[in-house]
Amino acid sequence: MAGIYLHIPFCNKKCIYCGFYSVASKAFRDKYIPALEREISHRRDFFSSLYPSDRTVKTLYIGGGTPSVLSADVLGRAVSSIRDNFSFPSEAFRTDNPDIFEFTVEVNPDDITPGYAQALKELGANRISMGVQSFNDSHLEWMGRRHNSQQAEDAFKILRNAGFSNISLDLIFGFPMLSQEQWEENLDRIIELHPEHISAYQLGIDPDTPLERLAEKGRFRLPEEEVCEKMYKSLQAVLKGSGYTQYEVSNFCSPGFHSRHNSSYWSRIPYLGLGPGAHSFIGRHREWNYPGIETYCNPDTKEIREGENLSPEDVFNEILMLGLRTAEGVRMKDLRNSDPMSSVFISKIIPVIQDLEQKGLLAVTKDGRIKIPSGRLFVSDGIIRDLFV
Repeated sequence: MAGIYLHIPFCNKKCIYCGFYSVASKAFRDKYIPALEREISHRRDFFSSLYPSDRTVKTLYIGGGTPSVLSADVLGRAVSSIRDNFSFPSEAFRTDNPDIFEFTVEVNPDDITPGYAQALKELGANRISMGVQSFNDSHLEWMGRRHNSQQAEDAFKILRNAGFSNISLDLIFGFPMLSQEQWEENLDRIIELHPEHISAYQLGIDPDTPLERLAEKGRFRLPEEEVCEKMYKSLQAVLKGSGYTQYEVSNFCSPGFHSRHNSSYWSRIPYLGLGPGAHSFIGRHREWNYPGIETYCNPDTKEIREGENLSPEDVFNEILMLGLRTAEGVRMKDLRNSDPMSSVFISKIIPVIQDLEQKGLLAVTKDGRIKIPSGRLFVSDGIIRDLFV
């Protein structure tokens, strides 16, 4: 099993908080698909080194940026190239069963029309991830979003009418103008729509963003941690009461509708990232493409990426970090099998595990897992840091 991530680095407008690589200029849009096709062709053997007999790609995720600023025909050119160069299940691109094949496209609400939704369906997409972020129009305007709350609801209904039965919606919490009451109103609105999947992210200040520049000038400050934690706990309570299962720090789903693609990241399943700024992983090796669109689109460019081999400590810490973000936690068996050095690492963290367990910050299960209790997931970053070797 493997996954492919296809990055579309274009936005019509940059959001105030977004640290993902994207450009608002339209200058390179015509040159981008040919550049992608070149990279796809060059990377067609990426999975062969580790999986010579089974290189089947089970998940495809088109993200950004804003993929929906491109027409479905343009996206289709990239998808056709991927289909020509990689191995997929026989039912891929014509199934709604994500266990067979999951194909996600990220969209903005204001790009969704009945025709566009139908075109994505015909392209073979069976999952949509839509950035709503808020149902409060003044908050959306502050964020720099292009849509309003009514457009978000209308877009959701259009996608449903087009036959999408697996839709994920995003929300953001933890910014100064958002009150607890407004946050709970957002939760009520999203529950009324009842998407299959909900992602909720606490706002952070990413480098090289308009939000960082505002913070540096003293014009923006994040709320106190207690305020954000209260919002997070209400998120957990409301979604649990509405039938959603929390399977990762920021992700909730109806039964059977977890994101297979994102789960592969947390399980360290090999994935290939295509496009400027995209990351790839296989075995003990990570790679990342340089983020410059001009360099990427230049056919004379010799190198578009760099990479690193992970040390035994890197692998051990990564298994801990990624696994403890999930509700299932980490199997001690996986830590022991990560490297011949793992027994040394485990002996270092056993006293820490015992201490965290006594404090109620970590649980050790009968089947040999360590996990962060759901009530402590808000402070998971600090718990995980304590366990690093």
